[in-house]
This record gives sequence, C-alpha cells and structure tokens, in this order.
Amino acid sequence: MLKIVTDSLSDITGDLTKELGVSVVPVYVRFGDKVYRDRVEITTEEFYRRLTTEPVLPTTTQPTPNDFAEVYKKLAQETNEILVVTLSSKLSGTYQSAVHAKEMVGGDTRIEVIDSKTVIMGLGLIVISAVKAAGSGASLDEAAALVRSAMERSHSLMSFDTLKYLAKGGRIGRAQGLLGSLLSVKPILTMKDGEVAPVTRVRSRAAGVDYLYNFVAGFPKIEGLAVEHATTPDEAAALVERLGALYPKEQIVNANVSPVIGTYVGPHVLSVSVLAAA
Repeated sequence: MLKIVTDSLSDITGDLTKELGVSVVPVYVRFGDKVYRDRVEITTEEFYRRLTTEPVLPTTTQPTPNDFAEVYKKLAQETNEILVVTLSSKLSGTYQSAVHAKEMVGGDTRIEVIDSKTVIMGLGLIVISAVKAAGSGASLDEAAALVRSAMERSHSLMSFDTLKYLAKGGRIGRAQGLLGSLLSVKPILTMKDGEVAPVTRVRSRAAGVDYLYNFVAGFPKIEGLAVEHATTPDEAAALVERLGALYPKEQIVNANVSPVIGTYVGPHVLSVSVLAAA
C-alpha cells in the first residue's frame, strides 16, 4: 500500500500520527548551541516557556536529506510507492532535502515529493486527505493528483498578537508592510503563493477570533477543518465549540502550532485551516 510522508510543520503529531499511520520527519529548532528535533526532543510546552523567558530567540534548521532517506528506506521494506508532501519551499529547505534524499534510496521504490506551498494544518489537512486516499487503495499517481487538487482548496488564516517574531526570523514575506502598524492592531495573515501574506488588521483579540469564524463561515462546503493554537488551549477549544455550528465538532482537528513555527509566530497565535470540498 502507498505510504505517506510529511514533515513536522504539518502539525500532525501524537495520537493523530499513529491514527493516520503517516511518517513525520521532524524539523530542528536551536536554542543557543543545543539543537532539538521538533516535538521529539523538546515538547511544545517547554519550547514556548523558553521562547517567552530566554533573552535570545531560537532559530530553526531543515531536516537533512539523510533524515528523509532513513524514513524512505524503512518504508521501502513495506511498499514500492511513497508520496512525500512538505511545507512550502519558500519557507524552508525541507522540500529540497526530501528531493535529494530520493537519490540515496536504491531499489525500485517510486518516491514523489510535492511542495505543498503551505504550512501548519493547511498542509496537515492535505496530508490527511492523501492518507485517506491511500487507505482506499489509491496509487501514487492518483494520490499525487489528489494532493495537487487539495493544494488549491487549502486555506489557512492566522491571527497574531505581534509580528516581531516573524520579522526577526526573516519569514515575514509580503506582510512586511504591516510592521509599522499600531501596537494595538492585531494582524491577520494567510499563505499565498507559498509565503506569508497580509489579509487585514483588527483592533482586538476578540475581533480576530470573530474574523477567523467568519472566514470559515464563508465556505459553502467543507471537507476538512482545523483549529490551532500555541499557548491558549481554552481559546482554541472555545473556537472549536463555536465552529461546531458550521461543521461537525467531533471532526474538527484541534492542534498545537509546532515549536518550529512558534519561532516565527510567537506564543499567542490562533489559526484556522479549511480544506474546501471539491
């Protein structure tokens, strides 16, 4: 059966990883001279505690080709078809590492690597869709076509308290123009053409949550829905409850924003991702 691989910036972790049977290659986060595999060697809670208390901001590093090759070789013992879906190549070199790793795997295993042009659960929902297709017997070519279709239907919106982490990390993209905003203004960002892009600004955290809700409400039919937070689980749970009026609450993925993404978005990001129905 076709096997699916992604990276940890899909925010598919823990029980969801086991449930889906997807292989997740961790990205690295560095505090000073210590390097950790995302959510393998540092927990989400520990990361955000250190992010908000330590004077020097962490940095991040893509997985190596060898990291991917090890996963490919293990899966090649079980299958001859592997589909790899990574975060946007404009945000990280992870896609390039996944591609280079193909050359390190012998045998007749077919491996296709797709740059999703997105991140967080925008990527995660695409991966979940691919896993479901594989479970239904889809071939590599069929699942790859589905992923490319899902990429056009995947939309994420992120509500921020501050853009300082994104600016210092060099991942601010088209949202550069929002840096001069008043401190009381809360930016809303999205992913466009593989990079961060501005949507609007709101005056309060509550207005940001309303904006996320109305964004989801604007989709006539939804295939998948996710809510993510960094350090505000009660806020995320309340949004999930509210979104239950639009989509079955038990099917909404409630996830944590990964430490690597947290390096750039900060501790108070709240996000929704929608996979619109085809």
